[in-house]
Amino acid sequence: MCVLALAWQAHPRWQLVVAGNRDEYHDRPAAPLARWQQDPRLIAGRDLQSGGTWLGVSEEGRFVVVTNLRGHGGPEAGRPSRGALVTDLLAGADPEGIAVADYNPVNLITLDKSRARFLSNRPQPLRTDLSPGLYGLSNGTLDEPWPKTLRLKSVLLDWLMGSAENPVPLFEGLREEGLPDIGLEPAIPSDVPQEPDHSPIFIRNAVYGTRCSSVVMIDRGGRGLFIERRFDAFGHLAGESSVDFLWPA
Repeated sequence: MCVLALAWQAHPRWQLVVAGNRDEYHDRPAAPLARWQQDPRLIAGRDLQSGGTWLGVSEEGRFVVVTNLRGHGGPEAGRPSRGALVTDLLAGADPEGIAVADYNPVNLITLDKSRARFLSNRPQPLRTDLSPGLYGLSNGTLDEPWPKTLRLKSVLLDWLMGSAENPVPLFEGLREEGLPDIGLEPAIPSDVPQEPDHSPIFIRNAVYGTRCSSVVMIDRGGRGLFIERRFDAFGHLAGESSVDFLWPA
């Protein structure tokens, strides 16, 4: 996933709202959002190449999302899968015990009902607690003010300040292909040759582009909704999945 906005413990009704896009090569196989057969408490899409996921929730009360971190070169062979790291954390692995330095460049947000943490491993391992609030993340540092990150945070903030009920405006924001005239452009080019240096929220590219948009909404009572919209190589809607779930009170 290459851009997301996340509101944690920042709204009277919602304890967590996430809106984000996963950008990836279109020929990398993936399974759609679903409860995982081997553990139905785990709800996520699935990377069929490495077996992990990019964003998921567990009905044990966990949420994890990962992004790659640009500017440090492509992935090195032999390192463990970043997607498997997400799966491990959703299954209950302790974030403090994760050897993040062993992975290719990565950003992680992992949270439960009581604690949210941001982890990264470049230029050196970083673990920090997050206060309740609104955050944006792409392939740079947390809240780095890239135009698309600021724009998506603005979309989520407007939604939270409005009716904060229908997820359609969040999906509309995730489809924006224009470059907003705000923020600071990334100082480092993408490590993916097909990705433009200054990319919009939604990337339409036949080789590498936005594969899916995800919205996660969890209210104060623990009632959750996870919606995923998938796109083909031409940027057309190719499918949608929705899963209701419940976090422990």
